[in-house]
Amino acid sequence: MKNILKGKKFLAGVLTVLMPVISYAGNPDRAGQAGASELLINPWARSTGWGGANSGSVHGLEASFLNVAGIAFTKKTEVLFSHTMYLKGSGITMNTFGLSQKVGEAGVLGLSVMSMDFGDIQVTTFDAPEGGLGNYSPQYINLGLSYAKIFSNSIYGGLTLKVINENISNVSAKGIAIDAGIQYVTGNNEDKDNIKFGIALKNVGTPLKFGGDGLSTRAPISSGVYQLTVEQRSQGFEIPSLINIGAAYDISLAKEHRLTVAATFTSNSFTNDQYIGGLEYAFKEMFMLRGGYTYETDLFDDNLRTTVYSGPSAGLTIEVPMGKTGKKFGIDYSFRATDPYDGVHSFGVKFTL
Repeated sequence: MKNILKGKKFLAGVLTVLMPVISYAGNPDRAGQAGASELLINPWARSTGWGGANSGSVHGLEASFLNVAGIAFTKKTEVLFSHTMYLKGSGITMNTFGLSQKVGEAGVLGLSVMSMDFGDIQVTTFDAPEGGLGNYSPQYINLGLSYAKIFSNSIYGGLTLKVINENISNVSAKGIAIDAGIQYVTGNNEDKDNIKFGIALKNVGTPLKFGGDGLSTRAPISSGVYQLTVEQRSQGFEIPSLINIGAAYDISLAKEHRLTVAATFTSNSFTNDQYIGGLEYAFKEMFMLRGGYTYETDLFDDNLRTTVYSGPSAGLTIEVPMGKTGKKFGIDYSFRATDPYDGVHSFGVKFTL
């Protein structure tokens, strides 16, 4: 009973924080005003196969992106690695590693690290606009520490603390953000709960601001006799907060066959809201095939569209047991269509220990 009351208090706290964010959500006039857009990219191969439609039902470590409450479903230990070719043809890649571990009877700790690599870029200056001075490599690294808990048989909640780091050789920006989420599970199936709901608040944190030696210049004074170091001040920028509201329904087609219908509404603070729908078919929970579609305002208008994603996504999973101890090994692949470029391809490996 105490855990149920704690779960309700947690939900009330999340909703209280959500209200001021909702009032600013989905405002197209603010598009382009936020930075740290890598926080909007799902790095995990399994959930991106249906576009993130499963935010209300996502389980395990992958939930750290869509709805952190889902981490509470970790039975013992999960290890994940994902490699993403982002906007294939652009040379941008993402590598993500994650680990979740059950602690106590109801808690789960999770750790995730995402690194975004833009490749080598030629150094140019005012005096050498053609380059020839070497290369530099921008890199974004985000670290997330999560905790999720089972409050009752139906209520699950979690929090994530994220450290955001963007840098090149001589300029960097750092910040902190928090995610919070809750999932509710119920159902009318005798074997298991098959109706799932979830709500998550993401990327609420401090503004970021670039600084470093790269913003300093040497300026001559007193007829060029002396030089003074002048540091320029950069403008701070907000991070892209959002809300995910999702639901899913599991349908038992036949013995060992499952079909899940899922939908998510994403309310963005700095761009258009998104409506995501998806389906997942599973056979013996060893072979899974999924697909999704993401829609937002002006998606079909090339002149007004504000997203690189063109809508469709698809993916598959093969997960096999390792012996009779309950350990599993899984391979995931997903594709998200984009215009321009040749889509986003993600490959993942999952160990359930």
